[in-house]
Amino acid sequence: MGELRFVRMGFGDEAVDYQVAWDEQRRVHAARFADEVPDTVILLEHPPVYTAGRRTEDSERPLDGTPVIDVDRGGKITWHGPGQLVGYPIQKLPRPVDVVAHVRRLEEALIRTCAEFGLETTRVEGRSGVWVLGDPVEQRPALGGLSLDFDPRMQDEEFDPRLNGPEYAPSNAGQRREDRKIAAIGIRVAKGVTMHGFALNVNPDNKWFDKIIPCGIRDAGVASLANELGRDVTIEEVLPVVERHLKDVLENADLRPRVVEKAPVAVTASGV
Repeated sequence: MGELRFVRMGFGDEAVDYQVAWDEQRRVHAARFADEVPDTVILLEHPPVYTAGRRTEDSERPLDGTPVIDVDRGGKITWHGPGQLVGYPIQKLPRPVDVVAHVRRLEEALIRTCAEFGLETTRVEGRSGVWVLGDPVEQRPALGGLSLDFDPRMQDEEFDPRLNGPEYAPSNAGQRREDRKIAAIGIRVAKGVTMHGFALNVNPDNKWFDKIIPCGIRDAGVASLANELGRDVTIEEVLPVVERHLKDVLENADLRPRVVEKAPVAVTASGV
């Protein structure tokens, strides 16, 4: 693919309202479809906001009625806010579009970013995004003095951590030594051009995630670079590293259309 353009839209005191950024995404998307601009990554911070992808269920939204913006990306509900680096890659992909390959490239760039800061991260099968793996289940501390055999999350698919105290909160997953997501990914592809993208937790207050069921996942939590590394890490430090790895992964990607398998042609034998 061609050269990638980066647009730093606003951070800190100049954090960008979600609706303003969404409008800008759509403007750049239209321009990219018309080949008026190159592939572009918009990078920014948002003021605190909850956004819900198309698969979000009512039971995953804030219980206190906190407003949520419904958006046209895939995935479920998440939070954006200070201390989180958000990226919106707007790229033209060959058709039929291979959405999974696009997600994997974004994950790879973020995994490399975390590694450069000294944090090992990975993918989790069946779950998009970038993860810090917890201990094996049998080695994790018991919750509330209960053994894992009595952990309600193991018995009740509808268990709601928001109603059961801070020991179950997504922000405390590191203390529980459970899997925890450090970067969420949710995208949309329209007319062969991508929208939306990723959110990397650098140094946010992860308690914002405790009001929701982040990404609809009840048996894991959230992480940040600062918490995992045990030191202060800033958006300013992480920004050029993310740009460099996105540039390396996306510009050097061998973009190919998704392989469409043709259904076998049924052959009917007739008797003689």
